[in-house]
Amino acid sequence: MLIEIVHLIKNYSMGEIEIPVLKDINLSIDKNEYVAIMGPSGSGKSTLMNILGCLDTPTGGHYYFNRTDVSTLDDDALSAMRNREIGFIFQNFNLLPRLNALQNVELPLIYAGTPARERKERAMKALQRVNLSDRIDHKPGELSGGQRQRVAIARALVTNPGILLADEPTGALDSKTGEDIMALFYELHREGNTIILITHEAEIANYAERNIYIKDGKIHSDHPNPNRTLIH
Repeated sequence: MLIEIVHLIKNYSMGEIEIPVLKDINLSIDKNEYVAIMGPSGSGKSTLMNILGCLDTPTGGHYYFNRTDVSTLDDDALSAMRNREIGFIFQNFNLLPRLNALQNVELPLIYAGTPARERKERAMKALQRVNLSDRIDHKPGELSGGQRQRVAIARALVTNPGILLADEPTGALDSKTGEDIMALFYELHREGNTIILITHEAEIANYAERNIYIKDGKIHSDHPNPNRTLIH
């Protein structure tokens, strides 16, 4: 089992008032699963994503990643776990505008202390994987939305992470480009990557093998997706 969440709760403090956001979440995800986590605004799905991505810590309960209790790690250890094990893909790409595609993809390896030559080779390989080897010298402003998201996916892949965590990855794209990006996720999953997709769109969730629906801070449903959109 890659991820196990046990009786997890998350509260936020507003002065002396504790606001419950996640309420006794129990969840497990195996290696090479493709999971979509859905829910309306305010449901707690973004908070759960932040905890899964080691960007936040729970108020109570436990989060185990590869049998490590993430709940007990300090900020430095969380940062190391995040950089080593989690590839992030965001709706707005989060690319640095002054860096070209290759340099953006290299960034996680710089933080990890990877030597320059190896860094470049791995970044090139990741860009080739997303069919962007002909755009390595282009800056984000010189790329289309779909190309920028492919750079972001290459950046997420370059550390060979345990999971790819995608937050509304097609939200800033037109429908055709969004379909192309979901086709790429389909291929990445077939190659053995574990993918956790955060979305409020049923059409996007339908690409995943398993759908988890969160409502009012609790898991409302969790089941295999019988209507999965297949890509040939």
